[in-house]
Amino acid sequence: MIGKQCCKGKTISILNENQAQTLSHPILEAETQDGTQAGVPENGMSFVRGSNTKPLLHKTIPQVLRETVARHGQRDAIVASSQNRRLTYYDFDREVDSLAAGFLALGLNKGDRIGIWSPNRLEWLLTQFATARIGLILVNINPAYRLAELEYALNKVGCKAIVTAEKFKSSEYLGMLRELAPELESCDPGSLQARRLPQLKTVIAICEEPQNGMLSFDELLGLGGPAQQLRLKEIEAALDPDDAINIQFTSGTTGAPKGATLSHRNIVNNARFVTDRINLTERDRLCIPVPLYHCFGMVMGTLGCVTKGATMIFPSEGFDATDTLSSLEKERCTALYGVPTMFVAMLQELETQKYDISALRTGIMAGAPCPIDVMEQVLAKMNMSDITICYGMTETAPVSFQSYVDDPIQKRCSTVGRVHPHLEVKIIDESGRTVPIGEKGQLCTRGYSVMKGYWEDEGKTQDSIVDGWMLTGDLAVFDAEGFCDIVGRVKDMIIRGGENIYPREIEDFLFRHPDVAEAQVFGIPHEKLGEEVCALIVPSPNKRLTVDDIISFCSGQIAHYKVPKHVRIVTELPMTITGKPQKFVMRDRMIEELKMKS
Repeated sequence: MIGKQCCKGKTISILNENQAQTLSHPILEAETQDGTQAGVPENGMSFVRGSNTKPLLHKTIPQVLRETVARHGQRDAIVASSQNRRLTYYDFDREVDSLAAGFLALGLNKGDRIGIWSPNRLEWLLTQFATARIGLILVNINPAYRLAELEYALNKVGCKAIVTAEKFKSSEYLGMLRELAPELESCDPGSLQARRLPQLKTVIAICEEPQNGMLSFDELLGLGGPAQQLRLKEIEAALDPDDAINIQFTSGTTGAPKGATLSHRNIVNNARFVTDRINLTERDRLCIPVPLYHCFGMVMGTLGCVTKGATMIFPSEGFDATDTLSSLEKERCTALYGVPTMFVAMLQELETQKYDISALRTGIMAGAPCPIDVMEQVLAKMNMSDITICYGMTETAPVSFQSYVDDPIQKRCSTVGRVHPHLEVKIIDESGRTVPIGEKGQLCTRGYSVMKGYWEDEGKTQDSIVDGWMLTGDLAVFDAEGFCDIVGRVKDMIIRGGENIYPREIEDFLFRHPDVAEAQVFGIPHEKLGEEVCALIVPSPNKRLTVDDIISFCSGQIAHYKVPKHVRIVTELPMTITGKPQKFVMRDRMIEELKMKS
């Protein structure tokens, strides 16, 4: 999920004139077409509907790009700082067409799946829009994947081609591909016949040196000729906004990844509504240090910018606080995306080095819960008075709740905002009944953003989408104004001696300790009580914490049954690449550790 954040009240600056002119929600999201007030719970129950007065776009990604190029062609589209590349929207459009023509020359056709396995690079972005140009389905492959995961992903969706970086950090991508497909050493480019990857035919390497059996990215850009270029308009005209265009594997916080399949319509509209709420325009310059393989980067980031004609700034291949702050300063960025851990790292860097980030105005913090003091510091030290908070999941393209830039600070920080346009959301109990306002239950979403399904997994699709409602697995509560508070995961709820315990509540309490940087609470089985409460604690930099410190901090302050029975002080938590804590890993490790001790 994309999680909530929290902070204490603080005064913020009034929107400037340009921002005020683009502020959408008082006019466009005040009500629905039937006259009811948008986003407000109906009849005292936990059911809300977003505004539908602003029509959904029934357009494909290439249509949206074409319109933006026509309006803002001479403006900067992309700045890839680590590659020293800068493209206007005209430049970007030409390179996208060249790459799309190259894919056609390889024999790829609408509906074929093509993987992208790379950190944040210009080639990732070109591949995203070139595949959409001709109806190929882009398959996002986690840059942290290793052999078994890569093999599973490529075979699960039947990728015919893959665009891959040479390496990133400790990952040797070409080496892993050769291990899975040793046949590359002796085959011609585009003619792979690999025993372990039977459907993969073409490997496109983002590298300078020639590779046996592979085509280089630069070669691919020049592969298409006049015949392929002439086909582009005809192919684009035949695309349907409801066509599948992207497969994103769930990040594995609860087990094996599933291929969430999204359409043009899903992600074009979500990108547009997300950037509407931060009042993004063609005058803005958005810094995107979050990974492109995730919805945060490629939908809310790149596609969001394209819907507005804004500039995309990529500070580095992977997140680096110094590189990001340098790009914010050099490129005069007005907006910034990040997960809480990224903001923490940037705040720490700001303590040791000065950067002029006075141009910053807005942005989004999402991806995981955030301690109170982090949000306070972002507001005070990073000039992000208009920062907003989002909630969603890959399966809903991704965002379904978001705050507005002028929501009260307390609401922006203690909730995930209000429902997005054209969505219906309800909170249900275990029997499926909608609960009254103020009661906890599972959040369910229905509307344009719900995925087409999990790729070739009808069973899990039917388990997750019931009568059009996406069962998110997240526990939530609405207030009378429609603000949503995410309180945990249905599967994470701990039942100890008949008491329902919400880990998020205990984590929020632990964050109050001045020396706690991160805290994760989870349950493990107990023979008599059903479950016991466990906590992993990461101390703040240069601080020392003991188990007794944590137990003493909790004793007498929270109910005895919520006080963690097992506490471990650790240097880091098991996380996905997008900063989501993997509680199932923590649970398994704790069970194994206690088993060994007994």
